[in-house]
Amino acid sequence: MTSQASFDAYKPAEIAALVETAGTAKARLPLPQMFVLALLAGAFIGFGAAAYTMTLTGTAPVTGPVRVLGGAVFSLGLILVVIAGAELFTGNVLMVIAAVDRKIPLRLLLRSWGIVYFGNLTGAAGLASAFALTGLLDGAMGETASAIAGAKADLTPLEAFVRGALCNALVCLAVWLSFAARTAAGKVLAILWPITAFVLLGLEHSIANMYFFPQAWGAGADTPLSAAAANLFWVTLGNIAGGAGGVALAYWFAFLGGGPRPVQGKCSRHSATGENP
Repeated sequence: MTSQASFDAYKPAEIAALVETAGTAKARLPLPQMFVLALLAGAFIGFGAAAYTMTLTGTAPVTGPVRVLGGAVFSLGLILVVIAGAELFTGNVLMVIAAVDRKIPLRLLLRSWGIVYFGNLTGAAGLASAFALTGLLDGAMGETASAIAGAKADLTPLEAFVRGALCNALVCLAVWLSFAARTAAGKVLAILWPITAFVLLGLEHSIANMYFFPQAWGAGADTPLSAAAANLFWVTLGNIAGGAGGVALAYWFAFLGGGPRPVQGKCSRHSATGENP
């Protein structure tokens, strides 16, 4: 008979130790494997973004309930990353915990972020190119794709930065909650609500935008490349600030920054790599 303890969520201090252990392992992944897993994550987020685009198609004006449904559909991306296993830049911002605890040097953290970011871009843009060949973007879905990219390109730098920060606070909280769960179903439920919330609120996710802009170009949109690059720059900075400062450093200070550490034996059954972004 399975004990009740095997279904209980990990406690916050135990989650902090798990995230730190996972971050240490991620930084030391062989580069080819790191890049392939990042490529997959970009494509996974792209699938969620494509499904979100289709969800909004034909619903103008877009209302709150429609965005809730779109957010739930978009959650597919992070669910695939967490359950199937992949390397996502926005989730890997939590590696800051391992860096400030000196479990990994800064150069390995920055190397990992750089490779994963480029891999995510390659995967997301590659999937958008594939969708452009399907014919799906020739009609109403293409019009929605163009409208989504146009709205993102019109954001001011401050708006893009703050929306990026708030977005990745929720994304990193989704990842944090997924570490608490011991079952796949628990991880899915942990991811669903924070991701749905950030989409509902119109916040900005850099990796999703790596799909949204090429998707719009595939639909024939004339969104300037310079506007897309500026959006990605400010949103990425915001994603780092919100995930690192708003979540990672706060929880490091609360649970690992000089306080008592959780019993490591309770965390040993979790994989350090693969099942969490």
